[in-house]
Amino acid sequence: MSGGSRAPAAPTAGAPSAAPRSDYDGDPTRLVRHPASLQGGPDHPLYAVWEITLRCDLGCVHCGSRAGKARPDELTTAECFDMVHQLAALGVREVTLIGGEAYLRDDWAEIATEVTRSGMTCGMTTGARNLTPERLEQAVKAGIRVISVSLDGLEATHDAQRGVRGSWRAAVDASRRIAASPIRLATNTQINRVSLPELPALAQLLAEIGSKAWQIQLSVAMGRAADRPNLLLQPYDLLDLFPLLVWIKETTLDPAGVQLFPGNNIGYFSPYEQRLRYGGDRGGHWAGCSAGRYTLGLEADGKIKGCPSLPTTEYTGGNIRDMRLADVVAHSRELRVIRERTVDDLWGFCRGCYYAETCKGGCTWTSHCLLGRPGNNPYCIHRALELEQQGLRERVVKVEAAPGLPFDNGRFEIVVEPMPETGDTPSLVGVPLADVLALKSSSAGAWTGPERADRLTVA
Repeated sequence: MSGGSRAPAAPTAGAPSAAPRSDYDGDPTRLVRHPASLQGGPDHPLYAVWEITLRCDLGCVHCGSRAGKARPDELTTAECFDMVHQLAALGVREVTLIGGEAYLRDDWAEIATEVTRSGMTCGMTTGARNLTPERLEQAVKAGIRVISVSLDGLEATHDAQRGVRGSWRAAVDASRRIAASPIRLATNTQINRVSLPELPALAQLLAEIGSKAWQIQLSVAMGRAADRPNLLLQPYDLLDLFPLLVWIKETTLDPAGVQLFPGNNIGYFSPYEQRLRYGGDRGGHWAGCSAGRYTLGLEADGKIKGCPSLPTTEYTGGNIRDMRLADVVAHSRELRVIRERTVDDLWGFCRGCYYAETCKGGCTWTSHCLLGRPGNNPYCIHRALELEQQGLRERVVKVEAAPGLPFDNGRFEIVVEPMPETGDTPSLVGVPLADVLALKSSSAGAWTGPERADRLTVA
């Protein structure tokens, strides 16, 4: 929040107040519950996210894979079918097709059909710039159950981040068509210093277009986002983000029947856990990075990772052209390293944290891309609250550029500094709170053109 000013926990009179800034009822152990019904049993990949092509019809400024052109040696249709059959044999239950842009691959509907035929649920995540009625009909016939459309703010902000004017309108129109089809409409949003103040109005839009679920995640210093440090949230911005999310959930999403799904880098362990995390009201909570434990990430040329977002070089365990999928999952060090992580692998603040044994440093993707190795994650609301009580905050500073490759990262350093005095005018990342609350779903955005451009500039 600009100048250290603090947005009130409940931005409108009469709205449910956000959780207090203290440990939950004075007893943090109440946040560490592991009901078996919510934890999924023994580690076993159940969900795969599969990039079937790197070709894309957008040019997103936060794209971790720097998508655009197809990979030089993407899997053939026959090899894709083999991947499907190996996923099914492994016991994977759900496969989400992504890109780049999945529908730009000529045989995408055939692959989706084979996923469904093999007994797994098939979904797709898309920017939807060219998700035409004809392609949507193909998705219906292929048995795709859910399509998640990416919406990264209101019109001007979304278009600026996605790199193509008109992409917001195309995505909203496609969303309405999905909502009217047999396929379930979901939506997803990257939260950063451009989209954050537009979240309340964006939530209104999601309710209007019929979205049934909203997955949110923080933009991470990977790929093109690593080139734009002014786009990334600072760790202290979480102090404003979390009460805002609670307010949005309770006043807009819940009444409209839109389920909120915080991504794996929105956490961890705080008074907000129970109110934001899916299943939190039944004791669900963050239980460590799921990469290689419950999830798999597959690249279009056959590479196998524990999570689709992880850096390719450090976390590829094998290739489907050289190894059986089951062998990669069971034996490769790159997939085992996360599920075998212990407190001894943590460092910095996370090593001495009360929740270290359960959390194990939060999201591997976030910490590795930021600091060059996992095990110490400053994007943690519990951590921000603990430092705030000491009158401190953390700021991340870019010190090394990314090389410019898919799934690459540079390096940042953490600066610990005194918490500034709060200002008289509440704001969110520099936007007065009154202006945030005045935004409508039809508004162009919270920023002037120069303000938006400054945050999206390569630096």
